[in-house]
Amino acid sequence: MDSDSMEVGHKPHSGDVSIHVEVHVKSYSTAQRSEVKMNVLALLNRHSTVFGNHKWTEFDDDFLKKHVQSVSIGDVDKRPIDLKRSTLCIHIFTLNEDGPNQLNLQADEDLSAANHWLLPAAEFHGIWESLVYEDGIKTQLLDYVSTTIFFSDKNVDSTLISWNRVVLLHGPPGTGKTSLCKALAQKLSIRLSSRYSYGQFVEINSHSLFSKWFSESGKLVTKMFQQIQQLIDDQEALVFVLIDEVESLTAARSASQAGTEPSDAIRVVNSVLTQLDQIKRHSNVVILTTSNVTDKIDLAFVDRADIKQYIGPPSEKGIYNIYLSCLEELMRCLIIYPRQQLFTLFELETMGFAESHVSEHSLALRNLAIKSKGLSGRALRKLPFLAHALFLKTPTVSLESFLEAMDKAVDKQKEEKANLVK
Repeated sequence: MDSDSMEVGHKPHSGDVSIHVEVHVKSYSTAQRSEVKMNVLALLNRHSTVFGNHKWTEFDDDFLKKHVQSVSIGDVDKRPIDLKRSTLCIHIFTLNEDGPNQLNLQADEDLSAANHWLLPAAEFHGIWESLVYEDGIKTQLLDYVSTTIFFSDKNVDSTLISWNRVVLLHGPPGTGKTSLCKALAQKLSIRLSSRYSYGQFVEINSHSLFSKWFSESGKLVTKMFQQIQQLIDDQEALVFVLIDEVESLTAARSASQAGTEPSDAIRVVNSVLTQLDQIKRHSNVVILTTSNVTDKIDLAFVDRADIKQYIGPPSEKGIYNIYLSCLEELMRCLIIYPRQQLFTLFELETMGFAESHVSEHSLALRNLAIKSKGLSGRALRKLPFLAHALFLKTPTVSLESFLEAMDKAVDKQKEEKANLVK
């Protein structure tokens, strides 16, 4: 990972806030970090006030044009921000273009136990911004892991103040739990790059741990965690370990206790829990877990999690924001043409949802969001594609026609969902 973080302290004012500025440098750039920082500061001085989250992807400055992909200000409230009265935390990074490596457990078997990425990874870029949840969820998760690292650096005695470095995200399928884990690791590898030289992300395939050779499974778990331990041993690395669908481990333990699974299954789960207890003692590791069925997770595991965050289906506000980002993207690609104004939900609320020719499309989108309640985030992101494929099939289309097609696609999704329930 090639990344750098620096804090630029302006003269302190009362009410000072820290603003995170993420600078994505092009992979072929040979520019010095100090040069990048100097030119980014000049850009920020020219735009001393921004309104909420902001991203520059086009530049007047020749240096930035040549070397920088984007400059982003994120995770701030929708309000004017005076950059000159703020402490700017500038994070400079390039993306690792390599895909995942596989951690294989047996030389003579094609048994992949985990996928492994170097962070920040090109594959994870943009996921954080695409995920829309209730206010505060993403920020709370960022703050939790940052405090974990801070307490470790300050040598806080963990026998007096307990924290386990384990996060559990639970909720129904399709709500973006796995994506959020990847995005969180990506974001932290950028934000904490002044503390760690690079990030590692290991996604464990829970199902592969229960091999067809039951007697081997306990050994496979040990082998896998030995490989993860080697990553953790490098103190320059910040390591994230993701166990997706963690209930599959604990369900195996329940089945074993009920006598329906060989006793090896319980040894495997106990081995996983033991290994997790060992690696979480290290200050540079964070364990991320997800579950679709919370009530089936082993209590011994739930107790290990510091944060148990429920990730539910998107609210009306979340759905509106998801649709808004999709339509903005289609306008950028000239599939929806001509470009037309769409207000944010906050702007619509400020206008009192008043009907006019400038707000009609935004109000239609709000009605569509209300109608879409109950659909998962995964289904919502797919909906614009289905609308085009099923009801439009033309190279360009007006915003009004696209909204009508989306309305039909919502009806079709709800009908298919009802048929599946039957």
